[in-house]
Amino acid sequence: MEDLQSLRTRIDDIDQQIVELFRQRMELTAQVGKYKAAHGIPVLDRERERQVLWNKGQLVEQELRPAVTTLFQTIMALSRRQQRDMMGRAVDSPGLGRFLQVGGVPRQPVECPQVIYQGVPGAYSEQAVINFFGQGAERKGLEQFEDCFRAMREGQAHYAVLPIENSSTGAIRQIYDLLTQYECYMVGETTVKVEHCLMALKGATLDTITQVYSHEQGLFQCERYLNAHPNWRQVPQKDTAGSARMVAASGDLTKGAICSARAAELYGLDILAWGINDNHQNTTRFVVVSPEMELRDGADKISTLFVLPHQAGSLYEILTILSIHGLNMVKLESRPLPKRSWEYMFFLEFNGSLGHRDTDDAIQELAQAAGQFRVLGNFRSNLN
Repeated sequence: MEDLQSLRTRIDDIDQQIVELFRQRMELTAQVGKYKAAHGIPVLDRERERQVLWNKGQLVEQELRPAVTTLFQTIMALSRRQQRDMMGRAVDSPGLGRFLQVGGVPRQPVECPQVIYQGVPGAYSEQAVINFFGQGAERKGLEQFEDCFRAMREGQAHYAVLPIENSSTGAIRQIYDLLTQYECYMVGETTVKVEHCLMALKGATLDTITQVYSHEQGLFQCERYLNAHPNWRQVPQKDTAGSARMVAASGDLTKGAICSARAAELYGLDILAWGINDNHQNTTRFVVVSPEMELRDGADKISTLFVLPHQAGSLYEILTILSIHGLNMVKLESRPLPKRSWEYMFFLEFNGSLGHRDTDDAIQELAQAAGQFRVLGNFRSNLN
């Protein structure tokens, strides 16, 4: 058996041959790029690449085929990058074209904006508005999430601040679905630490409570505490602060609400139990949504959405593009496509700033590799 150093020496020799063959391959793919440019042929030919990957896999035994496929997926991603550099940035994706059109002249942040959120005063969403825009921001609560999108579309507000995920319960699916339906952009984000409290009318006690009201997320996030009171009936509501307002108006000592301490203060309720959420690091991430594209100072996170073909390796191709360009993925979420069983819309966020070469090249490649591609925004990361 050879010693370790001898084996490493042989590996180095083989690697030198691989590097030389890779250099020769890139010279040939450059010629392919010149031909494509001269004849108006797109860089990406998905059917051709799929056939090439299958052919390469047949060159080795079964156990090596996944590794060989991965190797050539990376090599071909590098070849596409080389060819796009040669050919310039052709826009062959409608979603990318719309983004480049509006991104060329982004709106400046609005001074003294009108901001909307879902819920009533005292909601965590209202606190998110205050966190991002300040205590003096003109703000208004609406009944439903979609009401916020409609209001922006109709010019009734400059921004909406909406919850998109929670550190305990995950994605808020309604927001992702609405982002696919409305032409809008993310221009910022903020977080609110959630501390749920059980509150009721003055004079109520834990013994008088028989019904507890809150948003379904609030009830779920306090599951352990509520399970310790099995006789309480849990009643989902549209929002947490609305539950507090309803309990305050009811005059009923048997009703309690789960929401923020600020809501208790606003609606004159007594807090019977503090911090009853299961996860005491519970935090909700909110996004600031605008009907127009903005690029604020310090923007370092990009949000996109796209559909992938229902075939092996399509998501890996997306991740390879990020890897090739040295971009860090920070979020990947999927939502089912309406009326298309087992097909999904993907939401991808990664670190990057528009105007930087690697970022812009990666967006160009993502648009060609995916379907229904949209850039949702480039904004400053603000996750505390």
